[in-house]
This record gives sequence, C-alpha cells and structure tokens, in this order.
Amino acid sequence: MIPSELRDFAQNFKQQSGLLEFEFAIILGSGLASVVEYFEKIHSVPYSEIPGFTKSRVKGHSGRLSVCRYGQRTGLIFEGRLHYYEGLPMRKVVAPVMLAYLLGVKKLLITNASGGVNPSFRVGDIMLVEDHINLMGDCPLRGENDDNLGPRFTDMSAAYSNKLNQLLRSIATEKGIHLHSGVYAGVRGPAFETPAEYRYIRIIGADAVGMSTVPEVIMARYLGMEVCCLSVITDLGIEGQVEEVSHDMVLEAARKSSDKVAALYGELIEKMQQEPVRA
Repeated sequence: MIPSELRDFAQNFKQQSGLLEFEFAIILGSGLASVVEYFEKIHSVPYSEIPGFTKSRVKGHSGRLSVCRYGQRTGLIFEGRLHYYEGLPMRKVVAPVMLAYLLGVKKLLITNASGGVNPSFRVGDIMLVEDHINLMGDCPLRGENDDNLGPRFTDMSAAYSNKLNQLLRSIATEKGIHLHSGVYAGVRGPAFETPAEYRYIRIIGADAVGMSTVPEVIMARYLGMEVCCLSVITDLGIEGQVEEVSHDMVLEAARKSSDKVAALYGELIEKMQQEPVRA
C-alpha cells in the first residue's frame, strides 16, 4: 500500500534531519498557509521532490513539506494538500499521511476551509470536527490490504480524538476563542454546492461541507494515528442565506482566521504528550 520509494525517501529524510521521528504533523488547508509563520521553520522540501507527491495546482496551496519547531517540540507541516478533485487517485491524496506515518508521527492535526450549513455559524467561525460523513464516493483503503499496516476493515467509531478535542476546547476557553463543534461532510468537488445540496447536507446531519479531509482521516486512523481537525467557515450554505462564492473569497476568509488556528494548534502541541495510540 505504501510505495517503496516513499519508504526510501522517509528513511533518507530522517537521516538528513538527524531526527528519528517527529511529534506531530499539520496539514494546512485553503487560505491557511500563513499558519506556518507561527512556527520556527528548520527545513523545507517541495512536493515535487517527494516520491508519490504532486505539486498542488490549486491557488493557496504552496506545496512544501517543512520541518518546524514549536517550543520544544519538532514536527512536520504540509503546506498545502493534495485534492481528489484534481483528478488524483485516493492513494495519492493521502500520500502526506502515509509519509507522516513513516516519519513516526502519532498525532495528525488537520485544517480545512468549509461552507457552513448550521444556521448558527458565521463566516470566520472555527468548527472543531467531531465526526464526518463521507460523500466522496471513494475510500483510500479500497483495494488490496497490507495486514502489516492496518486491518482490512478499519474502525471509525472514534475517528476524531476525544482527548485532543477536549484539550482544544479547554485551550479555546483559555484564549477566549469561540469554538463550534460539529460534523463535517466531505464531497468530491470542485463545484460548490447548490442550495438544494446544502439543504440535503444539513438534513443528513452535517454542520459544514468541504472537499477534503475525509480521506486523510480514514488513512490516519487505519495507520493508528490520533487525529483532530479545525475547520474554518469561509462561506455559508444556510437556507435563505446562500450567496455566490468564489475560491478567492474562501482564501480570504480563511486567512483572516489563520492566527486563531495557529494559536489553538500551537498551544495544543505544547500540551499534548507523545504516547502510544490505539489503532
């Protein structure tokens, strides 16, 4: 399942960095590129130099893997993600997760931009993802399974870490950051949703909708990684409030909330402990 050339790259990357493993990994979503500025960047590699990766062709995703430090903790920041709607196979979409696993990461911190369908949401709000609904019509685990990596049928009853979510809620309270909690629906994209689709997504139990994250979370749980996700509400799909939206609008709305995302994840990294995680 994991390409041998990616394994070789991970081994060389460890040797070059002088680190045997990394304590966290962050995947940055649309408009959240500036989050990396809150970390001390040690080293960067463009995606084009990583086997199995491809440079994102989507505006707002710089396409770099950076080794970063926050306080005394060292981890990885994937500056931009790979999207299913770019025409990539699912296994390539989750290549960053597989690489993080090979580099010893136990905790994966995800970010994304999403459309809010919960009537209480406003543009610029942040939602802590508690669960998700996979509407992408595909799964990164489809195909032959490697029993040495994970089970054929992966349990998703606790896809998002309750422990990390509790820490994030506590940190948000300490910092005076209003944090919603809710369910994220992942769709294929790249077209934004119609009013009827927004209404459907709300009816089936979601609070926000986006075009990423779900494949990464599935692969991370398969590999035994602990996951949390912060979703920035960049536009609204609330009945009666659906307005025209563009990718540039999404990028700008996410950018305005990037300092809060950085503050929440920075403090989380300071507080979380590196310990074994049950798959």
